[in-house]
Amino acid sequence: MQTWFASLYDQGEGAQGVFCSATCRLRIGFVFFTPGMFERPDFPRFFSGETPLVGSVPYAQCYGGHQFGSWAGQLGDGRAITLGEVLNSRGERWELQLKGAGKTPYSRFADGLAVLRSSVREFLCSEAMHGLGIPTTRALCLVETGKSVVRDMFYDGNAKEEPGAIVCRVAPSFLRFGSYQLHATRGKEDLEIVRRLADYTIRHHYPHLENIKKSEGLSFEAAIGDSPAIDLTSNKYAAWAVEVAERTAYLIARWQGVGFTHGVLNTDNMSVLGLTIDYGPFGFLDAFDPSFTPNTTDLPGKRYCFANQPDVGLWNIAQFTGPLSAAYLISKDEANYVMERYGTKFMDEYQSIMTKKLGLSKYNKQLISKLLNNLAVDKVDYTNFFRLLSNVKADRDIPETELLVPIKAALLDIGKERKEAWISWVQTYIEELVASGVSDEERKATMNRVNPKYVLRNYLCQTAIDAADLGDYEEVRRLLKVMEHPYDEQPGMEKYARLPPAWAYRPGVCMLSCSS
Repeated sequence: MQTWFASLYDQGEGAQGVFCSATCRLRIGFVFFTPGMFERPDFPRFFSGETPLVGSVPYAQCYGGHQFGSWAGQLGDGRAITLGEVLNSRGERWELQLKGAGKTPYSRFADGLAVLRSSVREFLCSEAMHGLGIPTTRALCLVETGKSVVRDMFYDGNAKEEPGAIVCRVAPSFLRFGSYQLHATRGKEDLEIVRRLADYTIRHHYPHLENIKKSEGLSFEAAIGDSPAIDLTSNKYAAWAVEVAERTAYLIARWQGVGFTHGVLNTDNMSVLGLTIDYGPFGFLDAFDPSFTPNTTDLPGKRYCFANQPDVGLWNIAQFTGPLSAAYLISKDEANYVMERYGTKFMDEYQSIMTKKLGLSKYNKQLISKLLNNLAVDKVDYTNFFRLLSNVKADRDIPETELLVPIKAALLDIGKERKEAWISWVQTYIEELVASGVSDEERKATMNRVNPKYVLRNYLCQTAIDAADLGDYEEVRRLLKVMEHPYDEQPGMEKYARLPPAWAYRPGVCMLSCSS
């Protein structure tokens, strides 16, 4: 077995291939895990599911969900098995879950296994998102099983054998919107389960809401039209639903900021903790295209394309409040307020992010809208453009012929008309910069802290996967290290910021199916 490790515990480096803190101490059942145990020869057996952990009670979660807008009924962990819950030395809860370890009661006709390509993608992207500062599940390790798994990647009848692998992914909880939805559809006798599950979630993951009280620093009152004011301090479930909505809004705003497209925002793929969860056919924007979707299954309607993610998040929140209303945990007015708070939080966060990305002192809707339109018309690389933008000087006296020099590398093959459109935008942008009064050096440093130089483009994943298929895992490790610090310059690693090559646009690289 080949095992790779991620930097779950941050800072500090152990033996070759192991990245964890020397103070890390994990407990599951009666077993303690310290950094030295990651070097044990039997470690892969524990984290492939071959050898059960002493004291653990593995299980697969049952949940339902809306898939592509339609209720799919009971779903559940078809290829994910939770080993148990871990408490580390900081008192943090981490649920350890193996993805691809075999059949569960919810596998239906599938085998519950995962292939190397999809496992490498989840392993790398969960850690890349963490490096970007975006809430996410994490990857503890990846084990290559040494066994083949048959998959039909494009559902076209051309199934083939691929290397099998298992990711141990971790999160404080893997509870999803669909975890609550399912029980609300099963009749009155199951509504008590919705309440119990909500109580469990609040007690363990939102403990500050257990006994909320009115205070100057915590005001939950708001009026909705002619409805009476909503006082969330009198209902912990309503306060919890609002926080779930706001965490979700914050998450999706951060996705929009870095150009990340999830690809499968079904309600069973929405974390109740506001985490990015279930990495399948994800993708970061290369050429800016608001209608971009990395999911071949999503192509007909592009429900989950980049531009739609904020609205889909709101729709999913509406589905989440449904079970809470059905179980009489929140009122109709409270449910409406939850959705209102989602919209407000998203716009606040998105406007803040875009303002910082441009290095402005205040939000300028017209300037940003015109910029996004220009990016879309000329198919400009999203990541590289914003990184280059920090080189523009706040100087009205720059000759018109030199205005586009700082961003020229991102503006490929534009004609005279488009060049004039960009010059006009840059002139307006410079006026805003001058008005802000912030020095070029300070602004550049600030912008580079929010505009990454490196994102996990799909072609980079594929390069690492191709090498791993041949038994070479160095590219996986190298990518992992680069993505730990995506905002840093990292001399010698500039190739990881390059535009995708022509082969990157073939199916199976830029576009993947739900099973990928």
